[in-house]
Amino acid sequence: MPGLIAICGPTASGKSSLALRLAIQFQLPLLGADSRQIYRHFDIGTAKPTASDRAQWPHHLVDIADPTETVTVAQYQALAQETIGQAHQANLTPILVGGTGLYVQAIASGLSIPPVPPHPHLRQQLAELSQPVCYAMLQQVDPVGARAIHANDSVRTLRSLEVYYVTGRPQSDLQRRQPPSYPVLTIGLRCQDLDRLEARIRQRTESMLAAGWLEEVKGLQARYGDALPLLKTLGYVELNEYLNGERTLAQTRDRIVKHTRQFAKRQMTWFKRTPGIRWFDCEAPDLYERVEPVVREFLARDV
Repeated sequence: MPGLIAICGPTASGKSSLALRLAIQFQLPLLGADSRQIYRHFDIGTAKPTASDRAQWPHHLVDIADPTETVTVAQYQALAQETIGQAHQANLTPILVGGTGLYVQAIASGLSIPPVPPHPHLRQQLAELSQPVCYAMLQQVDPVGARAIHANDSVRTLRSLEVYYVTGRPQSDLQRRQPPSYPVLTIGLRCQDLDRLEARIRQRTESMLAAGWLEEVKGLQARYGDALPLLKTLGYVELNEYLNGERTLAQTRDRIVKHTRQFAKRQMTWFKRTPGIRWFDCEAPDLYERVEPVVREFLARDV
């Protein structure tokens, strides 16, 4: 019976490169589980698979919506389950990879998502408030859910508030687990030393800036305006502030690294609460050689 392989962990832990290598090795479909990579034109700052990566192997659930659209977790879950179903019909076990814990949990743990459609008027009212105010509101009405969302992530903050004000209940209370009927192997990557993780984050930030991240933000501002909610998310909001003259580029770079490290710690907290993850050190020089036999054994059991 085909199953699912999920690869999760904090940002900058090397999930995508590991998943790509495994997908090619075992000829398996590859699905994204990132709440920002699903949007077109947000490429460099989301560490989206490059054109070269996608030329090597198809990536599903990447670039599936315009930045002006809102894709709910329930919609993502439905799309992912449909893609997994198609893979299973071909007797293939897909690989799900990403750092959005809610996305991974929605699929690998069968999280039941409240089917609350977007309410534009309510969302507009909330969006008129500042992100710090909205996040403080979320911490009051859904402290459990707020811990899984970065303080600068306006997209998920607004969505969580929207669910609360429509249903009268915190989104975290409405989420229940209905485990999938197929077997799931969840592989987690973690960095034992937070200072080493910060070094990886700093290196990745430098690479993103060198690849044209600032020009990407300028282009997004010109196309959609700087009020676009996705431009208020991690990394983009800091560069937005730099372009508004609020601080130097060096200060902005340091803030991105600091906020990304904080986000990575929150990701680790989220995944640590998820049972059944098989953890590996992301800095192990023989990481692939350690993970590959585990995947091979899981696939053999599926046959």
